[in-house]
Amino acid sequence: MSDQLFTVTTSFAPSGDQPEAIKSIAARIAGGDRHVVLHGATGTGKSATTAWTIEQANRPTLVLAPNKVLAAQLAAELRELLPNNKVCYFVSHFAYYRPEAYIPSTDTYVEKDSAIDDEIERLRHEATFSLLTRPDVVVVASVSAIYGLGRPEEYRKRLTRVHVGDALDRDALIRQLVDMEYKRNDVALERGRIRVRGDVLDVVPSSGEHAYRVEFFGDEVDSIAVIDPVTGEQLVTPEVVEIPPASHHVFDPALLADVLADIRAEFAEQHALLERQGKIVEAQRLKQRTEADLESLETMGFCRGIENYSRHFDRRAQSEPPATLIDFFPDGFLTVVDESHVTVPQIAAMFEGDQSRKRVLVEHGFRLPSALDNRPLRSSEFWSKVGPVLYLSATPGNWEAEHAENGYVEQVIRPTGLVDPKVTVVPSAGRLEDLLARARERRDRNERTLVTTLTKRQAEQLSDWFTEQGFKVKYLHHEVDTVERIQTLRELRLGTIEMVVGVNLLREGLDLPEVSLVAVIDADTQGFLRSATALIQTIGRAARNPNGEVILYADTMTPAMTSAISETDRRRAKQVAYNEANGITPTALVKPVRDVMDHTRNKAADVRGAAIPAVLNDPAQLAVFLNDEIEKAAAAMKACSATLQFEEAAAWRDEMGRLRRALAELKAAGADIDAI
Repeated sequence: MSDQLFTVTTSFAPSGDQPEAIKSIAARIAGGDRHVVLHGATGTGKSATTAWTIEQANRPTLVLAPNKVLAAQLAAELRELLPNNKVCYFVSHFAYYRPEAYIPSTDTYVEKDSAIDDEIERLRHEATFSLLTRPDVVVVASVSAIYGLGRPEEYRKRLTRVHVGDALDRDALIRQLVDMEYKRNDVALERGRIRVRGDVLDVVPSSGEHAYRVEFFGDEVDSIAVIDPVTGEQLVTPEVVEIPPASHHVFDPALLADVLADIRAEFAEQHALLERQGKIVEAQRLKQRTEADLESLETMGFCRGIENYSRHFDRRAQSEPPATLIDFFPDGFLTVVDESHVTVPQIAAMFEGDQSRKRVLVEHGFRLPSALDNRPLRSSEFWSKVGPVLYLSATPGNWEAEHAENGYVEQVIRPTGLVDPKVTVVPSAGRLEDLLARARERRDRNERTLVTTLTKRQAEQLSDWFTEQGFKVKYLHHEVDTVERIQTLRELRLGTIEMVVGVNLLREGLDLPEVSLVAVIDADTQGFLRSATALIQTIGRAARNPNGEVILYADTMTPAMTSAISETDRRRAKQVAYNEANGITPTALVKPVRDVMDHTRNKAADVRGAAIPAVLNDPAQLAVFLNDEIEKAAAAMKACSATLQFEEAAAWRDEMGRLRRALAELKAAGADIDAI
C-alpha cells in the first residue's frame, strides 16, 4: 500500500527493547515470514508494540484474544493508540447460551436456549460494515471469529447507498430495507427498525447508534440527516449514507424453493438410513422435526434452529467451510494472536467440541446431517485463510515453536524497570512454618501473599490453618462464584485480607501490584497445573512488585521446574543488566483499586448474595419475589454487557443462577406456583 493508513498517536515513544522488537517484527513480515512470535514478558507493553507493528505493516488487522474481557481490554488500548483508525470489537453476541444437546444415557434432550445482547450485535455489524467500507480497520475478536457468519458477498450486495438528489421513491426504499430484514415500527425507533411519517423515513442501521432521517420530495431524496433516535436532535447532514443489512445471514428469497427441495432430499436419504439401521424411534423423531421445520420455512421463511440448515441456505457443498468474519477482510491482512499459548489451542478445539455434540443429535434423529456443517472452522481451515500472523505470549507453546521461521522476537524489558522475581526452591518438610514466617514479613511491609495449591480441599484447609495463625485469608477455586472472586481480589489489594489461597492463580491478566510473595505448594507434582507454562505464568504474578519473590515447595527438580526457573533467571539477568546500564531504578506499578461493581449498583438494586426474606412464608409470594429479583439481575447483566463490563455481567449471571435454583427448589418442594 502506498498511503499510510495507520498512525499511532501517543505521548510515549518505544522504550526498553520495544524499538528493536518493532523493527524486527516489521522486517520479518515485510520479508514474507508467515509466523512471527513476540516472546514478551508480562508488563512489557505488548499492546503498544502491537499498535506500532500495525502502523509499520500498514494493513487491516485481526486481533484474536482468548476471552471477551481481554478482547475488550485490548480494544480499549488500541483505540487510544490508534485514535484516527477504526478499532472494532467482535465477540459472541450471546448474553446467555445453552446449546442444543442430547444425553443418550439418560434419554435427556436439552433444547437450545439463548439471549442475544443487542449492543454486542451492533458492534459485530459495525465490524463487518467497517471492513467492507474502509481500509483502516482493526478488529479485536474472540474465537467467535471462526464461527459461521453468512456470506460477505451477499452482505456486500445488500449494502444500500442513499445520496441526496437520488431519484428514489420512498416506498421503493422501504421495500429495499425490508428485504434487508429491517422491521417497520412507526412508534419506537430502535436498531434494525424503520419509521415512516409522511415523506420522512427514519432508519437505525444495524451497525450504528444514531438514526438516519431521509426526507423525500416526490420521487427524489431531498435531504439526509443523522439524528439522535431518542431526542430527535439533528447531529449532522451528510450528502450520502450507507446502510448495511439488519442481519449477517441475509438470503435471496428467490432461492427458497431450491433450499426446501435440498432439505427434503437430504431428509429422505437420512430417514431411509435410520430405518435400515432399525432406528424406528429416531426415524419418526426426524420426520416430525423436519416436516415441522419445512412447514414453518414455507409459510414464514423462518423456523427454530434455522442455523442448522445454513449449508443449504449458503448453497455450500457438504463439509465445505462456512464464511466467517475472516472472509470479510481484504487479502493480505495481518493477524495478531494474543496470549497465543491459550488462543491457539482454543482455535484447534472449537471444531471437535462442536462436532461431538452434533453427531449425537444426528445419530438420534434430532437433526439432519447438514447440521454438522453449521460449525466453526477447522484449525487447518483457519490457518489457510489468514496471512502473516504475529503471536504474543510470555510462554509460547509447541505450535509457535514449530512455526516461527526465524526464532522468537524477544521483549522482556519493562518501562517501570521492574524485573522478574527471584525464584527459590524450598524442601516440603516444614513448609507451613516457613511460609508463615515469609508471609509475616510481607504483612509487616504492607504487602500481600498468594498461595497456589493442587486441590480445592487443600486450598480450604490451608486457608483455615492460616486463619488460625492470625492471618486474614480467603480461598479461591472453581466453586467460588464470580462475584466473590472479584470481591476477594479487590479486598486483597485493599489489605482487607492479607493472603489468598487458590487452586489456579495463574490466570492471564491477573494484575495485583501489592503481591510480593507467591508460594507454589507441591511444585514438583507433574501435570498441567505444574507444567513449565503454568509455573512461568504463576511466577509472573509476583512481577508487578519490586520485592517480588516466588517460593517453590518441592523435594525434587522436575523438568518443568528447571525450565521455568531457567527462563525466569535468564529474563531477570537481562532486565537487571539493562537497568544498570541505563541507570534505571525499578519503581512499583501504581494502579488504582476500583470497585468494578459500583456502576452496576447504580443501574439495578444490588441483590447479589442476598438472603431470601424469611417473612415470605407464602410460596406464591416468595415465587413473585424470586421472579422479580431474577428480572433485576437480568437487567443488570445486560447493562454491564452493553458497556463491555463482562466480569460484572458474569457476576450478575451467577446471581441469576442462584435465584433460579432457589425458585426450582421451591417448585420441587411441591409449591403450586406454576401460574406465577
